[in-house]
Amino acid sequence: MKTVAILALCFLVVMCVASDAATDPQPAGDNPAEEGLFVEREQASTVVRQKRAAGQLSLVQLESLREVCEANVACEHMMDINGIIAAYTAYYGPIPY
Repeated sequence: MKTVAILALCFLVVMCVASDAATDPQPAGDNPAEEGLFVEREQASTVVRQKRAAGQLSLVQLESLREVCEANVACEHMMDINGIIAAYTAYYGPIPY
């Protein structure tokens, strides 16, 4: 019952937003690209990398990195000495998550 109520509420919100968007056309000079909502790909990837670096990796993510690194003997050796993150980034580049 709660699910049906939540879905109905979401449907109403979407309909209200869609009807407001259809009735309020944007003025010619009000282009979102001019306001800085869109950024270049390099700039966006830099921001994403900074956000990723700020967070801690979960045990599942670390185990995934270990499995990749264990396939390479040199990476596995470096993993034992310097740690998984240093070894993975040295051999495979930045961590994908």
